[in-house]
Amino acid sequence: MSVEGRPGATVWFTGLSGSGKSTVARSLQACLGRQGRRTYVLDGDDLREGLNSDLGFSAEDRAENVRRVGEVALLLSRAEHLTLVTVISPYAAGREQVRRRHERSGVEFVEVHVATPLEVCEARDPKGLYRRARAGEIERFTGISDPYEPPVAPEVVLGTTGRTPEDCAAELLAHLAARRLADPEPAGSASRR
Repeated sequence: MSVEGRPGATVWFTGLSGSGKSTVARSLQACLGRQGRRTYVLDGDDLREGLNSDLGFSAEDRAENVRRVGEVALLLSRAEHLTLVTVISPYAAGREQVRRRHERSGVEFVEVHVATPLEVCEARDPKGLYRRARAGEIERFTGISDPYEPPVAPEVVLGTTGRTPEDCAAELLAHLAARRLADPEPAGSASRR
């Protein structure tokens, strides 16, 4: 158990590139930090630059990427962190494998589908990746030339369209509080941000 009397857990954000996974996770991390909750964000882009720099984007490499990230998340969660994972993780089988590994280890796994429609992600296109994928410059791009398998039964389906990251984080915080993984946000605190 952590100092706050709560075990660690993994919150796994899955969704298309540009859906808002990292932005919402960082906002949630700030909320949890105000509570004194130990958190760590495992960002897919950061992990691809370091730990998983040897992996490409074949189906096999994507599966191995998710497996490795899941193992790191499990280690951090066992160390009493609320681990926020932001990876596309396009295939249902990989996410299910990570979930089962957590369950066998007695660590909670909360899957959050950041369900931003493809056209909204393309309009955002913060890194210009969709434009490049449509131009044929990027092969096997999730949502364009490679599949994304949405979760069938995630714990949370999070719509980000027309919402602020803070609103999305507040929704997730309420879910985590209901699971006794965080404290509820005090009334009126959203207006103080």
